[in-house]
Amino acid sequence: MQTFLIPLIPELPTLLDTSASNASWVITATLLTAAVATPMFGRLGDMYGPKPILIICAVLLTAGSLLAATTTALIPVIVGRGLQGFGMPIIPLGISVMRASVPAHRVGTAMGLMSASLGVGGALGLPLSAVIADRFDWHALFWFGAGLGMICAVAFAALVPHIPAVSGDRFDALGALGLGAGLVTLLLAISKGGSWGWTSALTAALFVASAVTFALFALWQFRTATPIVDLRTTLERPVLTTNLASIAVGFALFAMSLIAPQILEMPEGSGYGLGQSMLQAGLWMAPGGLAMMLSSPVAARIAGVHGPRFTLFVGSTVVAVGYLMGLLLMNSPWQLCLFNVLVSVGVGFAFSSLPALINAAVPVSETAAANGINALARSLGTSISSAVLGAVLAVMTTTVAGQQVPSLAGLRVALLIAAASAVVAALTALAIPKADRAEEAADLALATDRTGP
Repeated sequence: MQTFLIPLIPELPTLLDTSASNASWVITATLLTAAVATPMFGRLGDMYGPKPILIICAVLLTAGSLLAATTTALIPVIVGRGLQGFGMPIIPLGISVMRASVPAHRVGTAMGLMSASLGVGGALGLPLSAVIADRFDWHALFWFGAGLGMICAVAFAALVPHIPAVSGDRFDALGALGLGAGLVTLLLAISKGGSWGWTSALTAALFVASAVTFALFALWQFRTATPIVDLRTTLERPVLTTNLASIAVGFALFAMSLIAPQILEMPEGSGYGLGQSMLQAGLWMAPGGLAMMLSSPVAARIAGVHGPRFTLFVGSTVVAVGYLMGLLLMNSPWQLCLFNVLVSVGVGFAFSSLPALINAAVPVSETAAANGINALARSLGTSISSAVLGAVLAVMTTTVAGQQVPSLAGLRVALLIAAASAVVAALTALAIPKADRAEEAADLALATDRTGP
């Protein structure tokens, strides 16, 4: 769901008859909903068992796909994409199912298969969606998504075993509302600030509203007995620094999805576009997903010797170097593919280190909650990336064949921002305290088992 619209990004303003900044919300809406839904549905899975929540996720994903498939208006498409974001918690809920139903000696292998499926899904999603959009109307992408959602709903109902609830706590509805409101006001201000004016009253009001909402959200999370985000755990230095690095890496990861398709599909008449079709762009992007998947086991083995802080630092540094190389490697599709692969390898290294860092920093009883917060941090990074870079590319434009497209300067600024986020991740990695080596070794052994030999 995150990648299947990427080949369409350059065409969205035309297809939806809107501005580039408005069209960027077709991407941001899914990421925003996923950021809120991940901790929310994780808590509901603890309260009612993962099976019914998995079915609800699949039904909401299907409903969103059907809504977007039957309209050409911007707002319904954004709402549909937002509903698709409720499919993102399927992954952490699926991990809960595996922990409860798979024999202990096979849990690592099962999680490794799921981790691999994420890389394969992202890699295959790009060319597959490009083929569908290239051969059929763009609405076919959403019909295809609806079909997958229905298949998942039926499979969850028929094949997932019943797993009893592990928590009788109440659901923190007020916390979920506060988190969502804070994110919406923040991302709306970022994405529209360029067109409204960064010093305009409306932009300033949204930033203030976001800050106040997050402050009230934090106060409530400390006061309530069943917070949707356990801020006490989050504010411990090892967890806080790891999550800050996760936000930065998530930002850098999604930047590639926003920048590369623009360069690949832009007309050659622009002087810097590569004139590729949607299908060709998807195929040039696909090796990045495979590189990310294949780099994870290599990173786990290196971390076994030097520790996960080292692999997070190295991975983030590689991402930064990749984006800086991208400033020069924009003259042909193979060059773009090369720096995409380099960035993807770096992201694979960085992401593979995060679970071990989190698990080594918290007691066993808090592992699930801490990893849920880390998933939220990564979702925040991708959401902010979509809003920030979408705003940059929407404001810094030029006219090619009567159409507004991102300028070369805008693309380079976006690459520099992505590189800067990776540098922040690398510096934050150095600030993560070293864990006890025995704990670290145990967590890395599990990470190696997850990714396989």
